[in-house]
Amino acid sequence: MKDKPIILIAFGGNALIKKGQKGSHKEQFINLQLPMRQIARLSGKYKFVITHGNGPQVGNLLLQQESCDEVPKMPLEIIGAMTQGQIGYMLESSLDDALMEIGVNGEQHFVTLITYVVVDQNDPGFKNPTKPIGPFYSEAEASRLPYTMAKTDKGYRRVVASPKPLNIVEQREIKRLIGMDFIVICCGGGGIPVVRKERKFRGVEAVIDKDLASSILAQEIKADIFVIASDIAGAGINWGTPDQQILRKVSLAEMEQYAKQGQFPAGSMGPKVEAIMDFFKTTGNRGVICQLEDIENAIAGQAGTEIIK
Repeated sequence: MKDKPIILIAFGGNALIKKGQKGSHKEQFINLQLPMRQIARLSGKYKFVITHGNGPQVGNLLLQQESCDEVPKMPLEIIGAMTQGQIGYMLESSLDDALMEIGVNGEQHFVTLITYVVVDQNDPGFKNPTKPIGPFYSEAEASRLPYTMAKTDKGYRRVVASPKPLNIVEQREIKRLIGMDFIVICCGGGGIPVVRKERKFRGVEAVIDKDLASSILAQEIKADIFVIASDIAGAGINWGTPDQQILRKVSLAEMEQYAKQGQFPAGSMGPKVEAIMDFFKTTGNRGVICQLEDIENAIAGQAGTEIIK
């Protein structure tokens, strides 16, 4: 009997917190119903690895830290680990509910794995931190904080490095769990960034793009399909003009040309397109960008932006 194909699906932060929401636990559980029901329905045909963003959750935890001086403040690597556990619990609970709805009671197993991602300590991103995190501050407040700050249109924010991911430390454990038919939740928020120091790993103050980290993991586990699901129907060109359109099935050469033209901004669609292109170049397998509502259709080849040969 042929083993089930492997799908790695990367959820954007909007899978839990949508624009305009405060991010209460009730809101997040409601938002997870749609994607988790789709995964539950597909779990009989595919093996799943789930990764996710954590931007809003990290921001909330940092805001809580800055609002209280009575409790020791945690470094960014600890905050990242906290959100991996927090969101992993919410994903597991929502997936369990979705499986029970379709009568799969205790037959499908899943696990959340705290995940390290190796980066290069000489990555140029460390010399020029650009990734904004946490709350907004006034100029006076920012001047008193011990962080690298940057001015934005809403005030000052802390910025940290966003180095390129090199490999996933727990890839062997993830492969073993996949082989045991577990649904694996991992690489939350792009993983906890670490550098090699002698024979050990050391956490660093940085944030890894979760789509690029997910692409690395998808390559390492030899996923058959890599799906990036967010609030956008796919990668678009000529955005904000009368000629804007969502791309459907596009050759690698054509996608690379669009990227050179600057069609995919670095702060939004750029990393998603880079992630599926890297995955396709390495594996030749399907990489798709779609919206949360279209996960099943995208896997069936009927929705989203997909690179083809």
